[in-house]
Amino acid sequence: MITIRYHLDSLAAVLLALAAGVALGAGALDGRFAPDREQGSSSGGDSALVSFENGYAARTSTGLIEGTLDDRSVVLLTLPGADAEQVAGVRRNLERAGATITGTVALTAKLVDPANRQFAESVTEEAAPDSSGEGYARVGAALGRSLLGRAGRELDQTARTTASAFEEGGLTSASAAPERFAGQAVVVAGPSRLGDSAEVVTGLLRALAGTGDGTLLAGPSASSLDGGAVDVVRREASQVSTVDVTDSAAGRAVTALALARVAAGETGAWGTSRSQDGSVPR
Repeated sequence: MITIRYHLDSLAAVLLALAAGVALGAGALDGRFAPDREQGSSSGGDSALVSFENGYAARTSTGLIEGTLDDRSVVLLTLPGADAEQVAGVRRNLERAGATITGTVALTAKLVDPANRQFAESVTEEAAPDSSGEGYARVGAALGRSLLGRAGRELDQTARTTASAFEEGGLTSASAAPERFAGQAVVVAGPSRLGDSAEVVTGLLRALAGTGDGTLLAGPSASSLDGGAVDVVRREASQVSTVDVTDSAAGRAVTALALARVAAGETGAWGTSRSQDGSVPR
């Protein structure tokens, strides 16, 4: 039997997709993209439109995301260039969905610069000699071991030692250092092309995806353009789920829905028309 709840959820999903379309100048619906809207708010600087989009998304998304991440714990990671307001918005929506955020950790420019590969590997060897893999896969495995595990348990000595070594080496910077393991990771990217850092980021995220209960990469619409973080990861690390609409209030709600699908064991790419699995996870 098709229930009233089903109809309400379906309607909410449609409205959320429409909100994302408004936020991105209809980019999620018809594929158009305005270069001057790649960063920050997607409304081209019209504060009245920003206010409308935020209010509309908040009213239509609350019932859709509420409870979808109950009993889940998440660590937030940021790539260089991630917008602070978008990171904060992603966090608010994850918490509205019921998730517990264990901490926020920045992956620094020093870490993702391939010129520092030998240094990153030496830090990993010293702090986590039992990490598997080679190169940045091994670095990512060590990073994952320091953050992800049996959700809710206090970090063990190995995790604390690794986290401290990465931070002291300038490879990470924790504005809110985790004290407990998270089950999942959400990595927030900025709008810029990765350039020479592409191999580094994909290696790290592949390894993170193999730790815990899944990893999601979320970024603004520009991040799924050629060479952006989401674009590169979609091509080179398909085991990592992605969202490319964090520059939209509706898109930040979509991030929570996407993580719920990851928690259920599904991998996908959601957001703009460049996302193969549609605007909103179903």
